Amino acid sequence: MLAPDLTLKHFILKQRVLNLYRYVLRASRAIPDPVTRRETVAWIRGEFERDRHLSDVALIEEKIKMTRREVKQILPTL
Repeated sequence: MLAPDLTLKHFILKQRVLNLYRYVLRASRAIPDPVTRRETVAWIRGEFERDRHLSDVALIEEKIKMTRREVKQILPTL
């Protein structure tokens, strides 16, 4: 259940973040080395967990944009 101070925008951003997380995990499948892939997935999970507490809409949107840019740099073939 959502906290009382969360808005519809927060709900929508939560869905965007979950979709981005799934996208990044699927993108990591392109990494051929299993050890590197596991380390990358652990790093991704850690980054998302670290920002889990954020509630500022502008900051969340900026993090989404930044993550998309980083994924394109790390895995440019996708």
